[in-house]
Parts: sequence; structure tokens; C-alpha cells
Amino acid sequence: MLYKELENKVVVITGGSKGIGTAISKRFGEEKMKVVVNYNSDSKGAEEAVKIIKDAGGDGIAVQANIGTEEGVNLLIETAIKNFGGLDIWVNNAGMENQYETHKLPLKDWEKVINVNLTGVFLGTKAALNYFVENNKKGNIINISSVHEQIPWPTFAHYAASKGGVKLFTETVAMEYAARNIRINSIGPGAINTPINAKKFSDPEQLENTISMVPMKRIGAPEEVAAAAAWLASDESSYVTGITLFVDGGMTLYPAFQGGKG
Repeated sequence: MLYKELENKVVVITGGSKGIGTAISKRFGEEKMKVVVNYNSDSKGAEEAVKIIKDAGGDGIAVQANIGTEEGVNLLIETAIKNFGGLDIWVNNAGMENQYETHKLPLKDWEKVINVNLTGVFLGTKAALNYFVENNKKGNIINISSVHEQIPWPTFAHYAASKGGVKLFTETVAMEYAARNIRINSIGPGAINTPINAKKFSDPEQLENTISMVPMKRIGAPEEVAAAAAWLASDESSYVTGITLFVDGGMTLYPAFQGGKG
């Protein structure tokens, strides 16, 4: 299903050069939107995403920017205004993870993950809010969180902490700006077949172990997350704010109890 009201809307997607970000870019291209595709280092992936957007009927531009800085997010806003005339939707998608036992987790790795996953969400949201408020405009912000805003994830304490922060940040800011008709929601992907998971899912044992934690017994596709983003961007969700929409095959439903176990 496509949403006619999204045609020609302007959207910024952080971390749009791979995985879920590229899938959302493609879907918004199919919606004939104007997309600013942010990337940090993967210029080739960003340009490929722009091509996908244009081939699908939309318009796009790739922009290198560090979304963990005010200069970076301001550049994205300025690009949207200069090239497409404004901003309607902001998607905080950029994220990263790495694995450490917590007692061995270097401070620099803690700070890097928090900077991208949580501070980046704050800065992107702040920049978008400033534009929406200054222009007295209804706005829409979508944060890509994770099932690990709810499910603890040992050896990924910094990642889980960042996503737990995104949850309450989303809820708090959604409440703060609801009266201005600015909607802020999150999407919580579960096990999704993205490049970041490719190595893990190439191991049959790890793949089967992951599938065992999903009640629907399969790995999700990035396009399924993109469909949720399109719905949250559309008028179909006009009375929805402050939620996390889990796209996880039921992973957050305590799958160990499936079948009446326990």
C-alpha cells in the first residue's frame, strides 16, 4: 500500500546508506518523496540509495555528515531546505553496536555508541523540532530503536543503554510537542536480515539460535521495517505518537514461554 499524501514530502534519513536505512530510502522513493540520504563513510552505499530512490520515482541527494554533532545535523536540515524547499519528516536511523563484556568495555567504545545511538537521536530531533516550531508546521520524527530498548542484552550494555534512552526520550518529547501536532514515534526492529547481521546469520547454528527466539520462526526483512516507517510517516497514523512499534516477529513476547512452557 502506498500513501498518496507522502508524495513530494521531504524527509531526512540518517544512516541511509545501508541496511534498514536503505530500505526506508527505497520505500520513500516508491512514495515519490524527496529524500536526503545521510551517510558517515559509505559514500558508495549512499549514492546507490539515491539511485534506488530516483529509479523508484522519488528524488534524493546524498550528504556526508556526522550526526553526533550539531554541525552535522544542521547541514542535513540546510540541504533539505536548499534542495527540496523544506522538511516534513526526520528519521533518526543511524546506529552502531559492538560487543564487550561490560567489565572490559572501554570508555571510548561506550562513548562512541552512546554518541551515535542516543546523542545523534537527540541532535537530529532537536534540529527537526526547531524547524517545525519556527515554521509553525506539523512535523513527524521517527526514531529507529531496537527490541533491546525492552530486552536486556548481555555483552551489549552500551547498546541496550542507548536504546533504552531512545525509548524514554521518544515518549518524553512526544508528550512535550503533541499539542503542536508534532508526532514522535519509534520503531523497534528485532532480528532483521541486514549487513550488520550477515556474518552472524551465515553461521547455521547462530541463525537457528536466533530464529528460536522469534515466535514467528523467521528472520525479518528490512522492507518490513520500511513499511512500518511509511505508515508512521503517513496520515494513517495521524493519532499515533509516543509509541514504539515493534517489528520483531514477536521477539518481545517472551518466546521461551511459547507453547505453554514455564
